[in-house]
Amino acid sequence: MKWPNLKHLHYLVVLHEVQHFNKAAQLCYVSQSTLSTAIQNLEEQFGCQLLERDHKTFVFTPFGLELVERSKKILNDTNELIDFAQTAGNWQAGKLKLGVIPTIAPFIFMGVLDVVKTNFPDLQLKLQEDTTENLLRQLNDGVLDLLILALPMETPGCKQLVIGHDPFHLIAHSDLVSSLPQPMDVAALPKESVFLLQREHCMTGHAVSACRLQNSEQVNSLAASSLHTLVQLANSKQGFTFMPELAIKHHILNTSQLVSMPAEDNAYREIGLVWRTGTTRVRLFRMLAELLAPLMPIPTL
Repeated sequence: MKWPNLKHLHYLVVLHEVQHFNKAAQLCYVSQSTLSTAIQNLEEQFGCQLLERDHKTFVFTPFGLELVERSKKILNDTNELIDFAQTAGNWQAGKLKLGVIPTIAPFIFMGVLDVVKTNFPDLQLKLQEDTTENLLRQLNDGVLDLLILALPMETPGCKQLVIGHDPFHLIAHSDLVSSLPQPMDVAALPKESVFLLQREHCMTGHAVSACRLQNSEQVNSLAASSLHTLVQLANSKQGFTFMPELAIKHHILNTSQLVSMPAEDNAYREIGLVWRTGTTRVRLFRMLAELLAPLMPIPTL
């Protein structure tokens, strides 16, 4: 069998991503007829139908979906091969696309940039901030090479390496500290008095689990979009919140009248690196992990 054209596999992956022939053609910088012909060529080459077509609509067949996933891996490996060739095999050079979640990114970006500049001067670093769900999708699609996430978190098809612990702290306005139960008991806080982030932020799940807030009447229905919004809500004396030590160490409370106290049972979240299984850049990622660990409140490497 003749080997498939890599460009055709790329067209297939993009078509699956956008689910629209014209949009996919534009993203691939080809005409719609060129893209359609490429898909047909793949079908003829493999002897299997990739799409079920009905006038202007289509759906991927089970074989088509499987080919998309396998094509992603082939294209990812090909991109790594190209990077390897362009850097003459120097694993400390090339491009590195790093994704970080919003509850970590603002507090480590400068440190990450300094680490890379000092230790990997030939490495071109591109940083991106997004939610865990979006970052994992981009990692699996080959858009990103490496992630810094809050753990534990399910990351199918990927490897994890924890580089530090980030303790949670209960945050309260200084005027409300005397009203808190002693010893601290979250269940004894007033109903709807605890503000958390919106559900798409994984820190909410980690805080709920680590700080014993499951099925809790204490959680307020108003969810914040960022840690800075949580600071403002707590500073209004309307309730309390939980804040990671990483943010507190970077002075997120400085312009407020808030006081931080260790969470119950010294609750914490893990912070770690995540990369695709099978990548050829594990050596670089492990060295980065050792260099980034000191940026964590409690390094684990």
